[in-house]
Amino acid sequence: MVTCSIILQTISLSPLPPCNIEQIHTMSSDHQQAAQLEAISTRLVADAAPPQRHARRSSVVMASHGAPPKEYVLAEKPKARLAVFVSGGGSNFKAIHAAILDGRVNAEVAVVVSDVPGCGGVQYAQANGIPTVTYPIPKKGDFPGLTAEQLVESMKSHSVDYVILAGYLKLIPAALVKAFPRAMLNIHPGLLPSFGGKGMYGERVHKAVIASGARFSGPTVHFVDEEFDTGPILAQRVVAVYPTDSPKQLAARVLKQEHQVYPEAVSALVDGRITWREDGIPILWNAH
Repeated sequence: MVTCSIILQTISLSPLPPCNIEQIHTMSSDHQQAAQLEAISTRLVADAAPPQRHARRSSVVMASHGAPPKEYVLAEKPKARLAVFVSGGGSNFKAIHAAILDGRVNAEVAVVVSDVPGCGGVQYAQANGIPTVTYPIPKKGDFPGLTAEQLVESMKSHSVDYVILAGYLKLIPAALVKAFPRAMLNIHPGLLPSFGGKGMYGERVHKAVIASGARFSGPTVHFVDEEFDTGPILAQRVVAVYPTDSPKQLAARVLKQEHQVYPEAVSALVDGRITWREDGIPILWNAH
């Protein structure tokens, strides 16, 4: 059975208790009602989460949302080669790497790229025998870095199939975007298209969400174009925003969902389980 979602979840949902937008927005700030909101969000995530798998899927035959693609077979493939871009601790990189090691993602990390040569993500890569390169050329220090043209050549020399941005804070050069059409993903800690753009990353996003009075937040996985956070949305997860939340509390809740949805999206990408509507919207298909 194949199920899909374009925006908020990656599989169809079982019926939820009645809840409409007016009810949500008229909730008072007491914790009992906030807990009810969290329960609804938790149910969404629980229903949307696919079963864990370790064996490769063999076929895709049906879809419960919209018109399914023509029946096709997911043939056994060699492992896809990923370039992972990081700027910090690399927690999403580590989550994806863990999913690779336990068989949930049919890939291997060919190279890690960073603008911060000593960051935690780079250290993790080096500890696991994964090659690392620096882009762009650092303004300070003696670390050798690459130009945009050299970065593209480096991807070719490492036989990279897909580019995965995992907390990389620099704008991707146009040459690299053009070299990997519909083959480059990013994860953002807010529900795009809101709370995105240049300078909107990490705790800044969570502060903006809380200040706006939004009742929901969550991560967004999207394809990468030549701007910040404007590429087609592939998948999102939803968490509640409590009236008493601090940015760190909200960040922890969102990060937990990032570590679930990103490996799932990368798995679909390397499996070829993403199709495109005529208007350029990607659709993620789950086989199970």
